[in-house]
Amino acid sequence: MKSLTIYLVVFLCLIFTKTQAQETFEVRIKAIAVKIENATKKEKEALKKEVEEVNVQLEQGTISKAQADEKKYNLAAIRAKNIETRVAVYQNELNDVVQLKVDGKIAAATSSKDSIEIKGKNYKVTYEVTDSTYIDIKGMKRRYNIRRNRNEKRTTSQFVFAAGLNNLVTDGAVANSDFRYWGSHFYEWGITYNTRIAKESNLLHFKYGFSVVYNNLRPTENRWFVDNGTTTDLEVNPLHMGDSRLRNVNLVIPMHLEFDFSGKTIKNDKTYYNTHKSWRLGIGGFAGLNFKTKQVIEYDIDGYESRNVTKGSFNTNDFIYGLSTYVGYRSTSLYLKYDLSPLFKDNPVAQNNISLGVRFDFN
Repeated sequence: MKSLTIYLVVFLCLIFTKTQAQETFEVRIKAIAVKIENATKKEKEALKKEVEEVNVQLEQGTISKAQADEKKYNLAAIRAKNIETRVAVYQNELNDVVQLKVDGKIAAATSSKDSIEIKGKNYKVTYEVTDSTYIDIKGMKRRYNIRRNRNEKRTTSQFVFAAGLNNLVTDGAVANSDFRYWGSHFYEWGITYNTRIAKESNLLHFKYGFSVVYNNLRPTENRWFVDNGTTTDLEVNPLHMGDSRLRNVNLVIPMHLEFDFSGKTIKNDKTYYNTHKSWRLGIGGFAGLNFKTKQVIEYDIDGYESRNVTKGSFNTNDFIYGLSTYVGYRSTSLYLKYDLSPLFKDNPVAQNNISLGVRFDFN
């Protein structure tokens, strides 16, 4: 179906410029179609090789059937996304060529019958050009809208990655913390969707998505976390530790109201709304679940190194929520997050996670 859609787009472009078509224009259209086919073919060939490698691992017994199926699913999802991304570039190129050649040049209604050949099969299509905007393909029982404004798409997506320092706020302060300032850190990665709120204004956007967050805390003075039933306390370990850290992994849904000062561009009487091209400010919060907590202890005793990993609840809150904000230029921002929910459920002194770092939003 994808190939059929691609060829129909090319076919429509040829119909749209039939009375004024030049050989150079047709050559450019055909070249773009070849690019799309080649890109799709390369991704499918790459996927085939990757699946064969997984099958080899399965035959050798290094992975289970369930692991093999999961790997194949993930590989297919990545390749499908690659195809979508690469085809989108060529479709934009196709739109540019069509826009350069015909921008509302067809005024009188006309109709005709024609056929196109796709992979050895002929498809008969009856079409009617009612004006410069719509082409009704009766044979496909579908109407294709050729937009005058190529940037009318109001929702875009980004890959988000953030990293920086992490600590706990105790009694309203981070000063004199029980945790190492440079040794405690956080990581975050996820997908966001950015929707322009007003149709003809680029200032306000609603940004939402999902993220996986890793919050790490490294205690000072050779201390570790001890679960004492209903509370979790920091205690000195009688053995010397090379490293001690508590890691919480959260799955959260971030939501921000974003002010994007990229503005708009007017070219040839068309308005283009830009995003992530200038200064941006985001204000909002997040909510989610803590789905993993573990403590990692590394010992070095008389030259013998060992590592101990303990997984459990450590009385941490299951439901996470808080405030967050970012300010930056283009894709890079300074990022601040504060958990309104205490880290531990029933500790006598509430301690709230706070993170400061750098955030990247890649279109």
